[in-house]
Amino acid sequence: MTSLGGELPEEGTDAVEVVQDLAKTAEPGLVATQSGRFFGFVIGGASPAGIAADWLASSWDQNAGLSLLTPSAAAIEEIAGAWMIDLFGLPAQTSVGFVTGAQMANFTALAAARHHVLMHAGWDVERTGLFRAPHIRVLAGRDRHDTIDRALRFLGLGTDSLVPVASDLTGRMRVDDLERKLAERAGPTIVCAQAGGVNGGSIDPLAEIIEVSHRHQAWVHVDGAFGLWAAASTALRHEVAGIERADSWATDAHKWLNVPYDSGLVFCAHREAHRAAMQVRAAYLLHADATTRDPMDYNPEFSRRARGFAVYAALRTLGRRGIAEVVDRCCAHAQRFGEQLSEADDVELVAPVSLNQVMVRFLASDGEHDAHTRAVIAAVQAAGVCWPTGTTWHGRAAMRISVCNATTDADDVAASVASILSCHRGR
Repeated sequence: MTSLGGELPEEGTDAVEVVQDLAKTAEPGLVATQSGRFFGFVIGGASPAGIAADWLASSWDQNAGLSLLTPSAAAIEEIAGAWMIDLFGLPAQTSVGFVTGAQMANFTALAAARHHVLMHAGWDVERTGLFRAPHIRVLAGRDRHDTIDRALRFLGLGTDSLVPVASDLTGRMRVDDLERKLAERAGPTIVCAQAGGVNGGSIDPLAEIIEVSHRHQAWVHVDGAFGLWAAASTALRHEVAGIERADSWATDAHKWLNVPYDSGLVFCAHREAHRAAMQVRAAYLLHADATTRDPMDYNPEFSRRARGFAVYAALRTLGRRGIAEVVDRCCAHAQRFGEQLSEADDVELVAPVSLNQVMVRFLASDGEHDAHTRAVIAAVQAAGVCWPTGTTWHGRAAMRISVCNATTDADDVAASVASILSCHRGR
């Protein structure tokens, strides 16, 4: 900040000098999230095709809100969206919106859900607002992602609308508790299921959740920020069986598809509810005719960058088989992490490895397992061989390893395991 800051200069500086200074000064403060050994949070890398297409998007500087304003960007979104709908096995009539990430994908899907369940209760929320509207219950697993809570705050439903549903030791929603809570009260209801828990990667029993929820006339939204991509894998598709019968879905392209930030996607089986929740009309805007999709009708942004170019380039470069191989390879590396770490003395898996997520805990001779686990995480990060993050799972400290980068290979796993165990043993 000291090197880059100070007072705004009175006179401009040569553009080449500014960019060179920025690159030189900012670089020490960057995190190597592009590395195949970055296992923090759930962050994918960025493929060459995705980066190049993103450069084009910046160079073209298209405002991707209206079809008539940027026909190419709108057409690319339609093509890439249709490819993903097919890839995930979602209903053919599904609508899609390109947003910043799973936070806004969850927000958009829940806005469509809010419209749908209130419209069925005889209430037009877009016209009348929420004051005196029928109360909406939102049922979500105890181990849901916080973006669900945050989206409910944005939507004016508030976190008091949440009814937590019990989960098992792996983080999967318990259907018996869901059914019991659904039966407690009739009225507008939304159920939020999860495909890929952010800690252990667990996938809720989706087919059962959807069947029970629809029996109670509830809308089912699936937060599949990374887990939705399991549907692209022949080997893993069974893990998300029944997911196509949900009402809406959220995912990220900047995770397993490895496109540059930011890139999220929302899908909705009820196109009209999606559009009703998002669309806007103004006399000064040049809207497409009824047969053409206006991108701004399916996401909460007005002006935005053309994110579809990078998604299209990544999908076309990989193809169906390549996408499946990325997902399968990352999951195989996660299994390898789990096996090799848990074989070591005083290292335990906190939960079975699921998808690409691994949680391990390091036991201390003095019984201070939480403190030791946190110390190991800090030591591994300082060592610089790899970069995992920490978490707290059901009250216990753990290391969280997320394998989401398409470039990660077996050598990266071996070197990372060696560094982690060395830090655990204090060497």
